[in-house]
Amino acid sequence: MGLKTQIAIVALVAVLALGAVAGYAYDSSQKDTIADGVTIAGVDVGGMDEAEAKSAVSRQLLGPLRHSLRVGYDGESWELSVKSLKVHADLDAAVEEALAKSRDEWLPGRLVRYVTGDSLDARVPADVTYSKRAINRFVRHVAHEVDREARNATVEPSPDSLTVVKARNGRKLRDNLLARQLEAAVLNADANRMIAARTHYTKPTVTGEEVASRYPSYLTLDRATFTLRLWKHLKLAKAYTVAVGQEGLETPEGLYAIQEKEENPSWHVPDSAWAGDLAGQVIPPGPADPIKARWMGIFEGAGIHGTEETSSLGSAASHGCVRMSIPDVEELYDQVEVGTPIYIGG
Repeated sequence: MGLKTQIAIVALVAVLALGAVAGYAYDSSQKDTIADGVTIAGVDVGGMDEAEAKSAVSRQLLGPLRHSLRVGYDGESWELSVKSLKVHADLDAAVEEALAKSRDEWLPGRLVRYVTGDSLDARVPADVTYSKRAINRFVRHVAHEVDREARNATVEPSPDSLTVVKARNGRKLRDNLLARQLEAAVLNADANRMIAARTHYTKPTVTGEEVASRYPSYLTLDRATFTLRLWKHLKLAKAYTVAVGQEGLETPEGLYAIQEKEENPSWHVPDSAWAGDLAGQVIPPGPADPIKARWMGIFEGAGIHGTEETSSLGSAASHGCVRMSIPDVEELYDQVEVGTPIYIGG
């Protein structure tokens, strides 16, 4: 081998060595730069360093997702704030993975890419999260505002009438559906930010047609006209003229029920001043017992009973009880049960 050839070989080796050193140095300078062609959740981060990539992904990926959502129903609406949703992505991990993919090739492959200007085709996902607890709490709030209990048909009494209050359907928020809609909207920048809540109806357990069967008997007392009415399945069956409590000892007003029934009852004299020496005594059936034939207790010693003082009927004459003629009280007694409602007013 001639001297010139030896010199040429040495020169070539030197050039190659210098090139390798230069390539290694350049490659080292790129270790904190993401390679061209790398995306994070669809955001192009090629040529960016860590801070630039985080900023770009936050702006382009998370920015459009950071908005409040609203739910509307029947003219009302409620807001689920962006603050409570806490939309977040682990950008540190995503950028770290993007940098790692940029260095996956061996050094020679990276050098070729630098020289030729080729790019990678690397897609890095970003795990976007949000507060499911906030969504669940919000759905419960909407349900509280929207839900309505079904109302059973009921009876509204007055001293001289019974009115059936119609049943009403209830409604129940389709809460699972709303939660799914909100979760889908959180992660979709193009989603409609106003979501219409949906409900389904709930049925009452007692309808207007059924309510009468719940009241085989019902009593109303009009103190002003001294009239006791018997209703059978909410239809007027008979009206009786009675005596009611005198001034200061009025028959109690309100809705009560027959608490007890007794034939030929004893008189348990109230421990009251008006009873005089008889207060607290028990008077057995007989001439001295003013409670004749039948007793239907209503409230705290007040009740319906027969009387021989028929001249008092049609007046306020008793000590709080409802007096009836003996034939009338015997007839009524057989038509009402313990638990029969009685409304007293007028």
